[in-house]
Amino acid sequence: MTIPHPAGEPLVVWAPHAGAVRALPADGEPETLRRLGDAPGWFCGGRTWWRAGADYLLEVDGVAVPDPRATYLPHGVHGPARVVEPAAFTWTDDAWAGRDLADGAVVYEMHVGTVTAEGTLDSAIGILDELAALGVTHVELLPLAAFDGPVGWGYDGVALNAVHAPYGGPEALVRFVDAAHGLGLAVLLDVVHNHLGPSGNYWATFGPFFTDAHSTPWGPAVNLDDRGSDEVRAILVDSALRWLRDFHLDGLRLDAVHELRDGRARTFLEELGLAVADLAATLGRPLAVIAETDRNDPRTIAPVEAGGLGMTAQWDDDVHHALHWLLTGETSGYYGDFDSCDAVARALERAFLHDGRWSSFRGRTHGRPVDWTRTDPWRLVVSLQTHDQVGNRAAGDRLVALAGIDRAAAGAALLLTLPYTPMLFMGEEWGASTPWCFFSSFPDEGLSRAVTEGRRREFAEFGWDPAGIPDPQDPATHALSVLRREEQVVGDHAVLLQWYRDLLALRGSGGGPGQASAEPGAATAGGLTCAWEADESGKPRWFAVHRPGWVTAVNLSEGELLVPAEGVTSVAASWREAATRRPEGVLLRGGGSAVARCDRPVH
Repeated sequence: MTIPHPAGEPLVVWAPHAGAVRALPADGEPETLRRLGDAPGWFCGGRTWWRAGADYLLEVDGVAVPDPRATYLPHGVHGPARVVEPAAFTWTDDAWAGRDLADGAVVYEMHVGTVTAEGTLDSAIGILDELAALGVTHVELLPLAAFDGPVGWGYDGVALNAVHAPYGGPEALVRFVDAAHGLGLAVLLDVVHNHLGPSGNYWATFGPFFTDAHSTPWGPAVNLDDRGSDEVRAILVDSALRWLRDFHLDGLRLDAVHELRDGRARTFLEELGLAVADLAATLGRPLAVIAETDRNDPRTIAPVEAGGLGMTAQWDDDVHHALHWLLTGETSGYYGDFDSCDAVARALERAFLHDGRWSSFRGRTHGRPVDWTRTDPWRLVVSLQTHDQVGNRAAGDRLVALAGIDRAAAGAALLLTLPYTPMLFMGEEWGASTPWCFFSSFPDEGLSRAVTEGRRREFAEFGWDPAGIPDPQDPATHALSVLRREEQVVGDHAVLLQWYRDLLALRGSGGGPGQASAEPGAATAGGLTCAWEADESGKPRWFAVHRPGWVTAVNLSEGELLVPAEGVTSVAASWREAATRRPEGVLLRGGGSAVARCDRPVH
């Protein structure tokens, strides 16, 4: 189903269990909304008072609450909504034709509240030219949906369509997207459909938005398959399309789709993907839907007509975990499954280590193999760091803090020459010294205390001293996580930044080691194979990724060594000038990394 839009009545409210619904405009008389006879459970109104800038509340059976489908909540998630008319937005991107993920995409994950000191969308406009010069093609914003408190990650949003007011509200998002398009950058938005936040969540006042038939890590599940789920699905799809249509966004990243509890024959993800495809056809530009999923199931990105879910792309955590072990040697938790060069090679070559194999931290087999004759490697989004992998560490440690700058540079060389779509986490490109911690700012004292105690209890179970865990509710924890942008022009930070620029320029050059598509007879992604040498304990000394025409070699030891490779013709990129071409391979100083051209095919 779709949300009804009766002519001349701009306010539409879903409240199937309500006896009466009223609008309470701040500058007008209360209005009793009319039931829609042809759409049971829906009410409409607003004919006389609805105009841009008007503030209002809704009253459901005598209880006054904000409109959960509002576009703007300038007074916070507990206060009146404000009418916004998207048709009045000012745009200069008429010539924007979009950017396809298949066209050499490089994604940059950005949290608006910490990417600049000001923490607003308008201030973030000022760094877009840096990203374009770096070689980024798609900026992925962490969630913007309004949440309680001024700062937070964004995953506790409660108003699906409202741009968080402290970030600047809807007009600021328009300015940001318009500026990005002017620089040739596409903009993606992280949206959360698997749960809503605990404070300011008024959906249950209106109807069965949640169901007790399923549970999630956050409580009752969003209702995708119980009574009333047709309307809930319609609300979620409408929200997704609003972001894409009204704010000219170029795609969505769907948070943790494995936590969507959906037992219907036609899944919500299929429904959403088809609706976005229809909108893309109408708008005449590509729109991406990227799923975060830990299922390791290539059916997520297979076409619906082939029995898949029809997502454009999906996150691939196995590649992250493999590179993380290779660079840090960490074996706690899920990293324990990736504690050998053989496991790293399998993950890089096949996208998933767990492709039907045993997963020790899950205690069962997991995943499904990828058929590279049918699946495009570019549909897998891979990373060295993400907001999750950094922020869910006890102290928010970044890779450079864990492994040092040479290892961070080695990771960049490997990541940016894989056939998948790479994603960078803000600040990674210059080895930011700032951690990225978990932070929130719930005003309610009880909720604030529960968040702090829960975080400390979680890490105490893994042996951490609770006193050493940053308090998420302490404003200093957020302040600690704000990037120091002045670092990027100083010392090793500037050297690493130039390394990223060089690698991305090489990746984007004609015939460079960039993304790959499905190929007849392909046994691995893009024909990729790996080679390595390890010591007696299994600790890697060097590791190499071979692709047709290219080899990426990293020296993970302190001494000089030769990485064997046939037919090396030249060194295209070398970290700290540490590489020398030899007839039998690439000679690397300790901690060195290089990307070299070859004239021998990969075997």
